[in-house]
Amino acid sequence: MKKILIFGGAVILLFVALVVVSNAQQTQKSEGNPFGKSQLHPATIEIMDDPNYQNIILPEELETSIADEEEVTVYFYSSTCQFCKETTPRLVPIADEKEVNLVQYNLLEFEDGWEQYDITATPTVVHYENGDEAGRIVGAAENEEFEQFFENIVLN
Repeated sequence: MKKILIFGGAVILLFVALVVVSNAQQTQKSEGNPFGKSQLHPATIEIMDDPNYQNIILPEELETSIADEEEVTVYFYSSTCQFCKETTPRLVPIADEKEVNLVQYNLLEFEDGWEQYDITATPTVVHYENGDEAGRIVGAAENEEFEQFFENIVLN
C-alpha cells in the first residue's frame, strides 16, 4: 500500500509540474502580443507570425471606429476555424490587391464579438459605413465573391 501511495504522489507531482511548465511557456509565447492579453489560446499563438494575420483590430478600436462613423471592413475569424484557415490566405491578398484595409477581429480571443456584431459563423466579412452595416459575407466564399464584395460594397 505504501508503494502505491508513493507512486500515486509521484504521478500527481509530475502532472502538476507539467501544468506549471505548460502555463509558463504559454505566458512566454503570449508576451508582446497585439491582442493586449496576458494569455492567448494556443491556436492564436500558432498564427501570430503568419503574415496573413497581422492587421488586428481590438474590440475597443472597432467600437470607436463604428461610433465615429468611420468606414471599416472587418474580417471576423477564429484561430480554431478550419474554414478561416482556408479562407484567410485567399482573402487577405485579394484585399491587398484591391487596396482595402481589411482589419481582423479574433473571435476566439474576444468572444463578446459574436453577439455584439451578430456573427453566426466564421469566417465573416462585414463592411461598416456611417456607423451602420453596409454589407456582409458569411462563410468561405469563392474568390470572385470576395472581389465583387470589395468592388461593389467597400470601394463603391
